[in-house]
Amino acid sequence: MSTVIVVFASMSGNTEEMADAITAGIRAAGIEPVVKEVMDANASELEQYDGIVLGAYTWGDGELPDEFLDFYEEMNGIHLEGQKIAVFGSADSSYPMFGAAVDILTEKLQERGGIKVLEGLKIELNPSADEREECIQYGKSFVESLA
Repeated sequence: MSTVIVVFASMSGNTEEMADAITAGIRAAGIEPVVKEVMDANASELEQYDGIVLGAYTWGDGELPDEFLDFYEEMNGIHLEGQKIAVFGSADSSYPMFGAAVDILTEKLQERGGIKVLEGLKIELNPSADEREECIQYGKSFVESLA
């Protein structure tokens, strides 16, 4: 049985809503994931899981949120060779860089040896009913990639 961790940061609740739906999809596919807010997680924990799903909103003009910065730095010391990864986040198209935090985290996970199995999922602000369903499917698809 594969193991999955979901780590996310959310300020307004949008990314948390995405995390909840993705987690529901992972559960529907038969895996009980470990779910943590980034402030309660250590990057070294990622090494223990077959699948890693990170979620972060994009702050300002394309940065990671402050609460993800320490975790991001800690990622420099981890090894994720062969582990499957996916990244999601809420974004705001009124800024020049749409969902850049998703791209930043994807790049870091790949740099550490993770294998990207799904394109980053970026949703404008809070997910609509259709987008929530897309998040659930994202979680299911992630589990399928672990097989």
